[in-house]
Amino acid sequence: MTEAAPARRPFPASIRVLLALLAGAVVGLSLAAWNPDTALRVAEFAQPVGKLWLNALQMTVVPLVAALVVVGINGAADAAASGRNARMAMATFAVLLAVCGTFAAIAAPALLSLVPRDESLVAAFRAAIQAPEVLPQAPSFGLWITSVIPSNAIAAAAASAMLPLVVFSMFFGFALTRLEPERRERMLDLVRTIGDAMIVVVRWVLWAAPVGVFALVLAVCAHVGLGVLTALGYYIALQCVLYVAITVLMYGVAVTVAGERLSRFAAALLPVQAIAASTQSSLASLPVMIDSARNRLGYPLAVTSLVLPMAVSLFRIASPTQYLSVVVFIAWMYGAALGPAQLSIAVGLSIVISMGSVGLPGQVSFMTNNLPVTQAMGLPIEPLGVLLAVDTLPDAFATVANTTAHVTATAVVSRYSDASASTDLPVA
Repeated sequence: MTEAAPARRPFPASIRVLLALLAGAVVGLSLAAWNPDTALRVAEFAQPVGKLWLNALQMTVVPLVAALVVVGINGAADAAASGRNARMAMATFAVLLAVCGTFAAIAAPALLSLVPRDESLVAAFRAAIQAPEVLPQAPSFGLWITSVIPSNAIAAAAASAMLPLVVFSMFFGFALTRLEPERRERMLDLVRTIGDAMIVVVRWVLWAAPVGVFALVLAVCAHVGLGVLTALGYYIALQCVLYVAITVLMYGVAVTVAGERLSRFAAALLPVQAIAASTQSSLASLPVMIDSARNRLGYPLAVTSLVLPMAVSLFRIASPTQYLSVVVFIAWMYGAALGPAQLSIAVGLSIVISMGSVGLPGQVSFMTNNLPVTQAMGLPIEPLGVLLAVDTLPDAFATVANTTAHVTATAVVSRYSDASASTDLPVA
């Protein structure tokens, strides 16, 4: 009796999207080189397909973001209430997110200012993805301030006004923490159910991601030609440089704040970073992080067993960097300058959203997290579909940054925690 052949595993979603990106680029560039008129006619058929896929993703964002913010705030409140070390860990996460978000808000515009900007290429790119030709005029400061707190939360949701919606969700989430545990848990169960249902819908939409990405990239390449590769190359390089920079920044925090020796800390992180880069998953790297923290760095068990799982669940240092680089890149495409007030709002919004969505798959989190920040800055969301397609490339750098920050936060808490006086001594 012959043995059944083992079932073939399907390609991971990120690989399928990357293959669709390459196929769309090859077809679009080939058509543009062969016959530009034919390329434009094919692009006219491809554009609605890509737009339809992007709309399907966008329809889940309002309920999903509201649910994630409410659940994230209550999860953070529960973690902070579990003891001094947990509160210290939450404070460390918030400070590191704010520092890296602020760094990205300053560094991203500075780096893109060094890049030559071809107005004709950018105009063709906007036309290919059917983005608005010009940005809407920003409201006055007084009008903008009064719109931050919505007079009607349902109207804000219906208008996809993400910043007022997030503010309302924060108030709602904090209000739930003051209710009796039974009533609070019933409401949180409903909110989690809504969020989980939206994630299921997003997974369905992402199942068709290769088709949507193929259509979007084909249309862009047919309109823009080889120039689109240059523009996307700038975006990829920007993200990779920022991820490497915040990874290096974490070493500085470990040395100056946690009192670590650089050589010892870097050596302990090598196996963690190797697993992170190969798996692109902080969760898959957790066992190695615990081993390095306990056996290589000698942190107390009470700290590592608390802080590292919390970090994987609530803390992703690369998120604000990604959100800021996306909005700054889209603004650069339009020749628009984001002011300090706008960038400050983007940093704060990025911190809130990132702490509620860390457990989502990469492609899900890219759309649900970047779209609110992009909309809050008054920027078009159409470029996000193309940027999602190339997000696989810098994702390894982002995961390395995240795991490095997880161990760094553990080092900070270990130094100042009650458990630091235990019999667990640092390994030389």
